Amino acid sequence: MTRQFLSPFSPTLIAALSLLCGATESFAGPNGAELYQQHCSMCHGLTGAGIPGVFPPLAGSDFLVKEREQALRAPLAGLFGKIEVNGGTYEGGMPPVLLPDEQIAAVFGYICKTWGNHSPTPTREELAALRATTKFHTFEALLAAMGSTELPAAPEGWELRVATELSFSPVRLGAHPDGEHILILAENGDVWWCRHDGSELMRLFGGASYLDATLGHPSVLGLTVDRNQRLYLVSNQRNETVSPVRNEVTIFRTGSWSREHPWKAPKSWLRTAYPWGVGPYNHGVSTIAQGPDGLIYVNSGSRTDDGEAGTLPNYATTGEAPITACIWRLNPKDDRPVVEVFARGLRNNYGFTWDDDGHLLSAENGPDADAPEELNLVEQGKHYGFPYQFSDWTTKPYSHTPEVPPGLVITRPFRNLGPDGGGSARGLSTFDPHSSPAGMVWLGADWPAPFHSSFLVVRFGNLLKRGADTGFDVLQLKPNFSARTTSAKRVLAPLARPIDILKLPEQQLAIAEYCRGTTLAAGIGTPGRVLLLSPKHPMATSLNTSPK
Repeated sequence: MTRQFLSPFSPTLIAALSLLCGATESFAGPNGAELYQQHCSMCHGLTGAGIPGVFPPLAGSDFLVKEREQALRAPLAGLFGKIEVNGGTYEGGMPPVLLPDEQIAAVFGYICKTWGNHSPTPTREELAALRATTKFHTFEALLAAMGSTELPAAPEGWELRVATELSFSPVRLGAHPDGEHILILAENGDVWWCRHDGSELMRLFGGASYLDATLGHPSVLGLTVDRNQRLYLVSNQRNETVSPVRNEVTIFRTGSWSREHPWKAPKSWLRTAYPWGVGPYNHGVSTIAQGPDGLIYVNSGSRTDDGEAGTLPNYATTGEAPITACIWRLNPKDDRPVVEVFARGLRNNYGFTWDDDGHLLSAENGPDADAPEELNLVEQGKHYGFPYQFSDWTTKPYSHTPEVPPGLVITRPFRNLGPDGGGSARGLSTFDPHSSPAGMVWLGADWPAPFHSSFLVVRFGNLLKRGADTGFDVLQLKPNFSARTTSAKRVLAPLARPIDILKLPEQQLAIAEYCRGTTLAAGIGTPGRVLLLSPKHPMATSLNTSPK
């Protein structure tokens, strides 16, 4: 296991972050393809297709040739305002990329020789000279300016602190069955753990120990532990050796944990596949959790923005697959589980959870067309609208939005009565567009005020520039199930792209920050950290995460 000791954000950490190239370099230098996938593909897509009108294509880009200096300055200083690329107009806005010059040169080296591009590759020295003409003359100066050292004020009666700094961006948290450790998942499949206070951060095992590298670049987005103390991990891999290119989905599982027999590297438990997504919209299979009924529930996100057809060669030109944009249900007793679709019409539920009465609530990410994000009560056999309808809209968001099939009944989301999250007396269904709700927890009546008997949802924050930033916070929700309404109160903000939240013993909460930027302009290039929210006076609780 790899052991890592980093103190709270400090000049020492800034220096460590400036050497992030060690995470993706070999003796031959930085790997531009891996860096692109980690830092650029979220907006420009794994195939460089971009998003029409928002994020320009990098594939066959005339901008790289005609506006070379402006293109090179974009990751160094950001790029805002209208630009013309391949005959189209784009105005999405791009923050600086928090990578050192050598890594940015490697990314350009990959882009300039891929997807039909044949433009010259910039050197590290050329980029350093350009950076010297920007507001922040060095990478270290940019990093120091973008990294926040402050934490928001905690609610009355609570304390918020940094538990541990990370050298990567976390995508999921989990509770280790020993009742003493937090599990932290990196997108490359590495599983880390630390004590609840953040000490003794170590890597349990690397993604390379269980992933099949021949299936393509991994995106591991799901982690949970079941009641038999087995660890589950959910992986997506883009397989380009087949046509059409497909998403190879694997759910891995370990044996039962005990102090005498700790986990070994997980083995494949379920394997399936579907055509890789259109442009950047392959949300993949992510959230996994065991329900009150003992079955395993899994989010399978959409492969499109809104059911549109693809146009890229070697990629499927169809809309959604039968096992995408839905929630699966699996039987953990099966050695070879079969995917059962529990509910459909759910674009991407990166977070869902149950309350004490068994209600399954999910937070759904909406499309680029500025529709609100949704909070849904998910019930078996129901359809929640995607790709036919969003929120409570009665008009189509796009010309290509398909018609509602005859006889299909669509279940509407909760209306948000506020005061926060975009809510109002009229009610928004449900949250501000592009606020990106992510991890969720339910806190029962035995939790201290103000959180008792409510849901908490973290919001990753907007990736599109549509006026003021949205998200970057934690919302407290108190749903009225009969009226299908909810209140929403912001209890922590601003946070640095919070992506998951986890209940711990003694009524503590762990929050994973994906990076260090608390605004869109701050970018997503810095590694993340785990925060600990603790009550000053814990109440008696029945929560028990230790093994039987």
